[in-house]
Amino acid sequence: MSAPDPARRFWLEGFRDFLSLEAGHSANTVENYLRDLRRLAEFADARGLASPAELTRPILREFVFALKDLGLSAATIRRHVSAVRTYFGFLLGEGIVQEDPSDRLESPRLGRTLPDTLSVAEVEALLAAPSIDEPLGWRDRALLELGYGAGLRVSEICGLGLTDLVLSEGLVRVLGKGSKERLVPIGRSVLGAISVYLHTLRPTLDRGASNQRVFLNNRGQPLSRVGAWGIVKRAARRAGISKTVTPHTLRHSFATHLLEGGADLRAVQEMLGHADLSTTQIYTHVDREYLRSVHRQYHPRG
Repeated sequence: MSAPDPARRFWLEGFRDFLSLEAGHSANTVENYLRDLRRLAEFADARGLASPAELTRPILREFVFALKDLGLSAATIRRHVSAVRTYFGFLLGEGIVQEDPSDRLESPRLGRTLPDTLSVAEVEALLAAPSIDEPLGWRDRALLELGYGAGLRVSEICGLGLTDLVLSEGLVRVLGKGSKERLVPIGRSVLGAISVYLHTLRPTLDRGASNQRVFLNNRGQPLSRVGAWGIVKRAARRAGISKTVTPHTLRHSFATHLLEGGADLRAVQEMLGHADLSTTQIYTHVDREYLRSVHRQYHPRG
C-alpha cells in the first residue's frame, strides 16, 4: 500500500482552509502560499521525510538554498519563507508539531531595483497599438488607457465592476490589497476610451456571465489576469517596443511620469494604494535618474 501523497501528509488542505477561513488572506495569497508549500512538501518527500514534524532547521535552510539554486528572485524566496513561517504557526496551533524550526529562517535581502518604465513616447505608441477596426480593439485600448492612466494593478483591472466606474466625476473606485478601497482620478483619454468601449463593444460581449465586470473576454466572461497580460504583450509587440512590457510596467510608468512632472510623493502613494510611503519612495530613485539625465543634457557643467 503506497503512502499518502505529500500534500496530505503535510496537511496542505488544512493549511489552505486556515489561510482563507481563519487568517482571511486574499485568494492570490492563498494560491501563492499553497504553491510554495507544495514545493516544500515535494522537497521533503524527495528526502524521505514523511511529516512536518521531521522538518528541521537544517532542512529548511537547505530548502532556501535550493530555491536560490533554481534562480528565483529574492522577492519570491522571501514569499516562500513567509509561507513557511505561516505554515508552522498553523501546525503549532493545531498541535501537529511541538516546535517551530522556521523561527530563525532568514530571508534574502531585497535589492532596491529600479522598476522598468516606458518613456512617454513609448506609452503613446503602446496605447495607439490596438486597432479599433478589430473586434476587441476598443476593449484593449480601454484597458491600456486605464492601466497607465490610473496606475492599477492587473488584479484591480480584472476585478473592476461597472459600479466602480464613476465616469461623471472622472473617478474609478478600486479595491486594492487588503480589501482597501481608494478613489483614483482618470483623465479625458481614459474616459473617452472606456466610454466608447462601454457603449459599443461591451454590450455585444455580455451574454449574462459577466458578473458585472468591466472587462470581458470574447466569450463574455470576466477577463483573467492572463488575458490582460496577453493584451499588453500584443500591444507592445505591435508598437515595436523591445523592452519587457507587462501590466505592471504601465503602473510603474504611471508613477514615474507623475513624479517626473512634479507630483507630490504622498499624492502618488494615495493613487497607487501603497499603505507605506517607503514603498512609493522607490520611484524617487527613478525620478533622480531622470533629473541627472536632464542635468547632464542641459547644464553647462553637466
